[in-house]
Amino acid sequence: MTKAAEVIVIGGGIIGLSIALELRWRGLQVLVLTQDYQTAAANAAAGMLAPQAEEIPSGALLDLCTLSRSLYTDWTNKLTMATGLDTGYWECGILAPRYERPTDAQITWQSRAELVGHLPTDNLGTEVVGGYWFDTDGQVDNRALYKSIQVAAESAGVRVQTGVQVTAEDLQDLSQGVAGLVADRYILATGAWSQDLLPVPVVPRKGQLIALQVPHGEDLPLNTVLFGTEIYIVPRRDGRIVIGATSEDVGFATGNTAEGVQGLFDRAIRLCPALAKYPVVEEWWGFRPATPDELPILGYSADPRLILATGHYRNGILLAPATAQIIADLLFDQMHPLLLSCDYRRFMKQ
Repeated sequence: MTKAAEVIVIGGGIIGLSIALELRWRGLQVLVLTQDYQTAAANAAAGMLAPQAEEIPSGALLDLCTLSRSLYTDWTNKLTMATGLDTGYWECGILAPRYERPTDAQITWQSRAELVGHLPTDNLGTEVVGGYWFDTDGQVDNRALYKSIQVAAESAGVRVQTGVQVTAEDLQDLSQGVAGLVADRYILATGAWSQDLLPVPVVPRKGQLIALQVPHGEDLPLNTVLFGTEIYIVPRRDGRIVIGATSEDVGFATGNTAEGVQGLFDRAIRLCPALAKYPVVEEWWGFRPATPDELPILGYSADPRLILATGHYRNGILLAPATAQIIADLLFDQMHPLLLSCDYRRFMKQ
């Protein structure tokens, strides 16, 4: 049977395409199968790179996130050199205001006056009493990043077939390939839809987001990300301000809801009252692929021909470069130490 490629990546989201591009850069022939680019979780993210601001506990997830953040500068520079496109990567830092001071804080607390010193003007709500400053965190424009990866992959020779329906039956017997296409290795990177293909504990968590636009010629009210309680505010250099996100266990229920959007507005304006005057330019939603422990599933499946790269939950954008590197290394017989913690079999022990 004729091979379609050395590696077939199932899933054309940011994780699948990042892996495909890395493998192509290393000289492998790669084919990506995707149903629809528009359903990718990357389109619905805000692009925060926030392992510190999210206060991820010490362990494998924090190690993976900090590793990936450390790769971002070189990775995005390489993408821009390959495509001429700006990814919107911005080491702007993240401010985490709080309405009350925790009694057991492990991170250096800053007063309200100190927090305001990180902003162009005092745009914090009057209820803010202090908070935290994370200067190593930042952001990327998720849509610009995704576009640059698509262009880089195409330029590098990654082949993509859209509208392809891979089924669970395909993955039960890989000797016949998937969707009639044969390769040496297959990589499953289908995000929130992974459970439709394999019995892995990955479920959708819906997130609703909104965007405001600062009028042309007017200064941004923020020059850093604000990460509050159940809210984050991400200012872009082009004047767009992304506000997110809900986290809803509602399956694949589509659409924005009045409750979800109103909650975002209320929490955002409470944190930064200046936002109330800006026009709303977009409302949208997406589905994050969540696992029970919020750690992605990476590494070999029960069939050594099939490698898993799914379940990135809130950190798909952040973890894209590290995931691409670790999975590519695996295909070249290099086992990263973090793969043990991300193995799918950890759930079988529970």
